[in-house]
Amino acid sequence: MESGTRLWRPAVHSLRTPIRRLPPGTLKYSRHNGRFFLEVIGHHEFGVPFGQDRLILLWVATVAVRQRSPVVRFESGAQILNEWGLQQNGSHYHRLAQGFKRVFGSTIFFGTQDERRGSQVWDCGRIHFFDQMKLWFQNAAERETKINVLTLAEPFWEELQAHPIPVDCEVVRALANNPGCLDMYTWLSWRCFQAKGPERVPLFGPLGLTNQLGVQEYARERKFRERVKRWLELVQLYWPECPASLAKNGAFLELNRGSAVIPKRTA
Repeated sequence: MESGTRLWRPAVHSLRTPIRRLPPGTLKYSRHNGRFFLEVIGHHEFGVPFGQDRLILLWVATVAVRQRSPVVRFESGAQILNEWGLQQNGSHYHRLAQGFKRVFGSTIFFGTQDERRGSQVWDCGRIHFFDQMKLWFQNAAERETKINVLTLAEPFWEELQAHPIPVDCEVVRALANNPGCLDMYTWLSWRCFQAKGPERVPLFGPLGLTNQLGVQEYARERKFRERVKRWLELVQLYWPECPASLAKNGAFLELNRGSAVIPKRTA
C-alpha cells in the first residue's frame, strides 16, 4: 500500500486491548468511560490480545474491505509482516501465530450501566472477530503454498462497512513497534474524524483519556501526562496536520475535526 492509502478499522471499542501482556492467568481486561463499559475476555489457553495484536485486526480489516468480502484469503504471514515492516524471522512468525489465536479466542462485551430511580438499566452487546479460521503455520523452508482463510463475524463485517475510519498505512508501519503510540494514533484518527468541532477530553477522571486507551494504571498523573506528551510529539511527526494538543494546564487534550489521510494534490 502506498503513502496516503486508506486503512480501515472498526469502531473504537473493537480495538481497545491492553498495550502489554496481562499477568499470567488474567483473562479479563476492563475499561470504563462514564457509564460506558468494555470488557475483553480472553481464551483460557491463549489469553487476552495485547500489544501488536492490534496490527492483525488493522490488516484483516483493510483486506476485507479491499476484497469486499467477509472471507479473507492470503498466502502467508509474510504478507502481514512485510506490510508493517516487521522482520520475517521465527520469533515474529510465532508472535503472529499466537496473536491470531488470541484474537480468535477473545470476546468483547460493551454497553452502558445506569441506575434510574433505584433500578439498574443494563444495555449491552458482545462481539467477536472471526467465525472461522484456517491458518497454515509454515516455516520458511516449506515451498508448498497453502491459502489461509479467515471468516469475519457478521457484526464485525457490518461494523467495518458502517464505520470506516481512515488512517495512514505508513504511519501505522512507523509505529508498529510502539503499541502505546499506535493506540494513541488510531484513537486520535477516530476521534478527530468524528469530531464536529473543537473538543476537550480530560486526561483523568471517569471520562478521561486514561480510560479510553489501552494503558496500564498510572500511580502518578504526571507520568501519564508525560507519556501522552511524548506520544503526541511522535504522532505529529508523522501526521503534522494532527489537530490535537495538550492544554496549557495539562488537564485536557484539545482536538478538532481532521483526517489522518491527507488527499494527494493533483497537478
